[in-house]
Order: sequence, then structure tokens, then C-alpha cells
Amino acid sequence: MIYISIEIMTELDVYAYGVPIVLLLITAEVIYSSVKGLNFYKLRDTFTGLGLLSGNFLIGLLTKSSIFLIYVYLYQFRLITVNDLLPLWAVWLATFVMIDFVYYWYHRFSHRVRFMWAVHMNHHSSEEMNFTVSLRQAWFGPITKVPFFIFMPLVGFDPIITAVAGVASTLWGVIGHTQWIRRLGILEYILVTPSSHRVHHGSNECYIDRNYGNLLIIWDRLFGTFAEEIEPVKFGIRDNVKTYNPIKITFMFWGQMISDFKVSTTAKEKFLSFFGRPEWKP
Repeated sequence: MIYISIEIMTELDVYAYGVPIVLLLITAEVIYSSVKGLNFYKLRDTFTGLGLLSGNFLIGLLTKSSIFLIYVYLYQFRLITVNDLLPLWAVWLATFVMIDFVYYWYHRFSHRVRFMWAVHMNHHSSEEMNFTVSLRQAWFGPITKVPFFIFMPLVGFDPIITAVAGVASTLWGVIGHTQWIRRLGILEYILVTPSSHRVHHGSNECYIDRNYGNLLIIWDRLFGTFAEEIEPVKFGIRDNVKTYNPIKITFMFWGQMISDFKVSTTAKEKFLSFFGRPEWKP
């Protein structure tokens, strides 16, 4: 019970600072877009983002405590105790780096495995790019992250610090969803910036499945998935959803997988219907 109460209080503190900043960024970008006539925002697209965020929030509300307790339970079997090996500031730094490393692989799998893409696809469903696009959070994302992030308590990262650092990292991810900020000089080599994240949301062939990092771009540079923003970005996915209905967007690719499974004629094809690459066809 102590673990849970501390975690909730600490996360609320992060949200207390982070949410007003996000709202301020959205307001400033709306004003900038209106004054400059840039048409960054479309009302229906924004409301779709809010709908998708609501579903993610609801699922998170129902599963958060259980998932956190899983991490606390697994922490008993940790290989080492990171908190005992490093000063507090270094523990936080190491936690942020490890979260981003694990997230890179989770995100990469979310683009390359069909059933994970079915969960993640709604985040890429907008043909716009503005701060509210970051609100398009996967409804079942909190659940599909578990098999990846159980690595952290087993290695020895404190679940409480991990939970708080995870919220802060998620809020940082909002910054990348804008056309307002162009390039950030030397930071482009270290951090995920708006420029590098615009690439990630591009449907241009040269941009597809690139720049998976959330906080650090070094993983993409290290593992060969980095692409620089060169040609103008066409936002969206290969086959855009053409709907503003959050429910349709959330379950659209699930329907595609089920249809592919039904017409598949071999065991291998039926397996690939759910575990193949998103672009696979039977």
C-alpha cells in the first residue's frame, strides 16, 4: 500500500506541472497557426484525438494498479538493486535512459508485428501534425507494453521511480508533435526533436518505420532506423483511415487481421495474419 500511495502522489505531481504546459503549448500553437494562416488544426481531427485519449485513459485506469503490482512483485526477484549502486540523481538518469531503450524496442515491434500495429496504428491515423496528435494514444497500449517493461524490475529498477520517469518521458513525447518548431541544432543528434518525430509520422516511403525513440534519438542512429527530415513530410499511414470515429480507428486493423485469417489457407498464413508484418497479405 505504501508503494501505491507514493506512486500516485508522485505521478500527480508530474501531471500537475506537465498538463498545464501541454495545454499552453496547444493554445500557443493554435494562435500561431491562426495568425499565420497555416491551418495546422482541424476541429474534427482534434476531437478524434480527444476520443482516442479517453479510451486510453479508461483502459489505463482499469489496468494501472494491476500492472504496477506486477512490477512490484517482479522487483522481488531483481538481479541487482540499482538504488543501492548509484546516487539518486544517477538512478533517475539511468531510469530515463533504460525506459527509452525499452520503449525503442516496444515501439519498433509495434510497427513491425501485425497485432501490435493494430494497437498502435491509431496514433498514426491523423493526416495532420500538431500537439493534439500526441493525444491519439493506443487504447490497449498500457497492456501491450507489459511484456517489454517487465524487464526493468527484473534487472533492478525501482518500480516507483520507473513509473514517475515514464510519465515524464510520455509528456516529453508531446513536444515532438508539431510543425511549429523546425530544427534544434546539435540537439538533433541526441534527442527526439519535432523534426525527427515528424519523420516518424510520415507516410513517405523514405520515412516509414523510422525514428522510433521517444526521448533519445541515439537508439535509432545506433540500430540503423534513423532518417533525417529532408523532403516535405506527408503525414499519416500508407492507407489512411478516412474517418474521425475513434472506435472505428481503434478496431480497424483488427478487422483486417480477422479477414486475412479467414481467407488464409495454410497454418503459416493464419499465423502471419496476426504475427506477420503489417503490410503482409495472404
